[in-house]
Amino acid sequence: MTRSRKIAIGIVGGAALLVAVLVVAIATFDWNRARPMINERVSAAIGRPFAINGDLSVEWLRQPDEGGWRAWVPWPRVIANDISVGNAPWAKAPQFATLKRGEFSLAPLPLLRQRVVIRRIQLTEPAADLERLADGRANWEFTLPETGEPSPWVLDINEIGFDKGRVGLVDEVLKADLTVQVDPLGKPVPFADVAGAAFAEEDGARAAPRDYVFGWKVEGKYKGLATKGEGKVGGMLALQDDKQPFPVQADVAIGGTRAAVTGTLTDPVNLGALDLRLKLSGASMAQLYPLTGVTLPDTPPYSTDGHLVARLRNPGGAVFDYKDFNGKVGNSDLHGDISFALGAPRPRLTGKLSSKQLRMADLGPLIGVPSGKAAGAAADKAKDAPAKPKGGKVLPTQAFRTDRWRDMDADVALEAGRIVHDSKLPLSDLSVHLVLQDGKLTLDPLRFGMAGGNINSIIRLDGAGAPLTGRVELHARRLRLKQLFPATPAMQKTLGELNGDLAISGAGNSVAALLGTATGDVKMLVNDGVISRSLMEIAGLNVGNYVVSKLFGDDEVKINCGAADLGMKNGVMTPRIFVFDTENALISITGTADFKNEKLDMDITPDSKGFRIFSLRSPLYVRGSFGSPDVGVHALPLAARGAGMVALGVLLTPAAGLLALVAPSTTDENACGPMLEQMRKPPKAPAPARK
Repeated sequence: MTRSRKIAIGIVGGAALLVAVLVVAIATFDWNRARPMINERVSAAIGRPFAINGDLSVEWLRQPDEGGWRAWVPWPRVIANDISVGNAPWAKAPQFATLKRGEFSLAPLPLLRQRVVIRRIQLTEPAADLERLADGRANWEFTLPETGEPSPWVLDINEIGFDKGRVGLVDEVLKADLTVQVDPLGKPVPFADVAGAAFAEEDGARAAPRDYVFGWKVEGKYKGLATKGEGKVGGMLALQDDKQPFPVQADVAIGGTRAAVTGTLTDPVNLGALDLRLKLSGASMAQLYPLTGVTLPDTPPYSTDGHLVARLRNPGGAVFDYKDFNGKVGNSDLHGDISFALGAPRPRLTGKLSSKQLRMADLGPLIGVPSGKAAGAAADKAKDAPAKPKGGKVLPTQAFRTDRWRDMDADVALEAGRIVHDSKLPLSDLSVHLVLQDGKLTLDPLRFGMAGGNINSIIRLDGAGAPLTGRVELHARRLRLKQLFPATPAMQKTLGELNGDLAISGAGNSVAALLGTATGDVKMLVNDGVISRSLMEIAGLNVGNYVVSKLFGDDEVKINCGAADLGMKNGVMTPRIFVFDTENALISITGTADFKNEKLDMDITPDSKGFRIFSLRSPLYVRGSFGSPDVGVHALPLAARGAGMVALGVLLTPAAGLLALVAPSTTDENACGPMLEQMRKPPKAPAPARK
């Protein structure tokens, strides 16, 4: 053997011995000796006290699933017990987080490229106390040392597994004080057993969701509301594979709102997407605002069930799509799709909704009229309360929540096939398009089918400033009297119609306030109908019942034409023309209706036709409040009382303005035409009295 050969063998043998000694040393090294150094280095890196208080050990295991020669390279498996991370100096809890045991396997070869590759981390009994102050300081934000250059090392974690644990959250920003407990289920539960086979098949377009492994419970307060719930989650969280769905299930009650979700979370490290079956219910949709930031109206109790898909990493902002949902609002059904997009300058809600049957009572809270359980509770409370004095307010006074209008925009359409009204009002359908933009709310159109005709309106409410300003335009066309009053036999013989226009504007933060400042015009024509005491009773008009009984007794009297041209200024309505031409008399109404103070001051003057003798020769009056009007007979005839059509002949311009409402969509003869034409003629002075 040559000298060089001996030297080579010696070098190789020495190297092999050195490697063997190194392997033996590493394998038998007491890693607990390294704990002080590790604790010190980690504490300096995160700016918080860090400690491995228990045993620290390393096992070397081959990875057969690596394949090839890499399968022979052992990986270190690090096991650390009793780990703690200190809290921020201002935080209340003594520790930020504790861990009974942590395990992970480290790939050795990527270390040569400054990559820390950890296939799986397993956490046993993790616990964390999260805190955030009102000024935004949060104890989960760590102050890392500034080196001036980015670290060349890259951390790559594939999966995180966890065991029984606890998380506490005290957040002054969210007004939250919650505790979440996580416990193993004992036996994994297949995703389809919880989500349902149909939903699991929909979700099957991607990788199959994992089983549910842990159950969890939450209790405390969120947004200041009592919160309690429970659910299930998977046992392993995939951080690298954004196609691997992580199963979640929850049933949580927050105040008067309850949410139940079942589905998956994908790409959890980036909060990539949600795919959930969502059931939502509560006392009012308005209660969702503090929880979600979505501006919704006050409603009766509601419930919905639909498919929620969320794209949380959308470039323009997260987008939430609630698809194919079915629900109820009060006793009305609701279906459709809605989308909520977070973006600048404000979030935006869009959707198309439909209803097979919509109850008008369920729309009452939109304008400040209670309905549903709220109305019933109010009624029960009223029975036990002391009697209120007569003359209380009757116009809706509930304030519009205009402060919320500026928090989001909206574009939502609703089509309702059938309308149900407790008073059997003959509404047939509804079509409305709502647009909320920059705090300005527009309903265009707001259309009702009614009594064989239709009511088309446009409502504009500007809540961008204070007070709110509003404008309403309404057009009623060809409302058939026999359908308006189906319970009146005499009305079924008529071919009469009601036509009208309304255009008013005002300022105020409720329906009552808007009407109390309103200025505009109201025009209406009614032809070929009947009027009677029984009709007033059916309509629920007690004042009208009294007036009609005084004028006509219990008889039914034919109306040739009813014409109204009413002007409003600063909430006070004054008739320019308000007459009823009946077969026996011409009835004129004068005076004012004050919507600001809800007061009436009106006179009703009958003028006989021909030789019919009225038992009542003096005019009637209506005085007092809207809620409790006082009606009676004037002691003496009014000095201003005219002489039938001659007295009305001075009203030239208003009569001409009403002609456009006479049979607007037909050429049929209309009884109002002759009367209005006659009213346009100049009046004739009466012949001087003979001496």
